[in-house]
Amino acid sequence: MSAVTPSRLAKLTRLRCSIFQTIYNPTGVRTGAKYLRARLRGPAMMSYYPPTLNLAQVARMYPELEIEDEDEAQRLQDIDDRKKRGKGAPKKAKTKEDGRRKHRKQ
Repeated sequence: MSAVTPSRLAKLTRLRCSIFQTIYNPTGVRTGAKYLRARLRGPAMMSYYPPTLNLAQVARMYPELEIEDEDEAQRLQDIDDRKKRGKGAPKKAKTKEDGRRKHRKQ
């Protein structure tokens, strides 16, 4: 019985890979194929957590309930208080040139 040469084994492996549509990797280089074949984890993770309830969306869907978001009302009240003390956000420039003119004058 004769021994099979390594070159013939390599040819056999290449032929097997082309038939079964697998990757021919004779040197054993890491390709990451294991991770690319794996199922995606995102959908499973998203289905684990229940959907969050947004009070603003519910209030828009059912206006007849007249639901008031206390956090939003408090935020708007805080903004009004800051504006009265002069600590509010500055007014936006109506055009780009307005901001440039103010900068040049100073």
